[in-house]
Amino acid sequence: MIDLTEMLSYDFMQRALLAAVLVGFTAPAVGIYLVQRRQALMGDGMGHVAMTGVGLGFVFNTSPVWMAVLVCVLGAVTMELVRSRGNQRGDIALALLFYGGMACGKLLVSTSAQGGATALESYLWGSILTVDPADLVTIAVLGAVVIAVTVGLRRQLFAICQDEDFARVTGVPVRLLNLLLAVMAAVTVTVAMRVVGLLLVSALMVVPVVAAQQLTRSFAVTQAASIALGVVVSLAGVTTSFEAELPPGPAIVLLAIVVFAVFSAIAGPLARRRHRPAADTGPAVCDVRLPGQGSSGRGSSGRGPSDAITPERRAGLAQ
Repeated sequence: MIDLTEMLSYDFMQRALLAAVLVGFTAPAVGIYLVQRRQALMGDGMGHVAMTGVGLGFVFNTSPVWMAVLVCVLGAVTMELVRSRGNQRGDIALALLFYGGMACGKLLVSTSAQGGATALESYLWGSILTVDPADLVTIAVLGAVVIAVTVGLRRQLFAICQDEDFARVTGVPVRLLNLLLAVMAAVTVTVAMRVVGLLLVSALMVVPVVAAQQLTRSFAVTQAASIALGVVVSLAGVTTSFEAELPPGPAIVLLAIVVFAVFSAIAGPLARRRHRPAADTGPAVCDVRLPGQGSSGRGSSGRGPSDAITPERRAGLAQ
């Protein structure tokens, strides 16, 4: 039995739980757009690039989080420019960027005065229990910016994720929003690296989203459900790690995967149950003219054949 009173009596646990709520809210808010664009691993690539920022923070004796933000934003802009050009060798350029960022970060950390295996591991796998008040303020400020953008511009961001060409025709600033989304993903990586680590941050951005998609239909409901799941699994992971003395980052990610597995198992039966009443509402209405019917004949729906919604008429209605 978890003693909440004892757990909340520690200042470091209070900061850890608050950081877990902020990151659990922020990561799926951005991750849902990456899933829609089939860029689920973008967070993982950003985590590699952020390693260079962490290393620079150690070398110059400044905040590794803010240095990681700067480097990640530059990397995200580079990634988006490479993607938008559609170059066939773009994937090679991105691979060089990702792996070069990880290698450069490791070298910088190892050559710095305060670097070492322990310091590096806290950023690779997360170290939420060591979050200090300054880190908490940074997470809160950056998280508020990400949430304001991803929720406030939900319609526009959804449009570019679904169909960039259509969004461009309707006057949506596609290039600007693509860059903004890439920057928000980079900021989210740096926000979450103190909680789940650079190697697992992509999981917290993606797994709650795909878990929510098993039971939801609309984009707005999926976004709300994924954010709720992110907060719940983050809090549960931190609480479990405190009670069982486990690493918080891996605990959070594994709990998210368990939730995804449970939702996937119940999604099938729920879908069959949802569609079963439709089979008992009577015979289906058919607007297709049967052989032998005259041009003025009417089907069971009470509409003439000319009232049927043909592909040509559907195209006209869409206009």
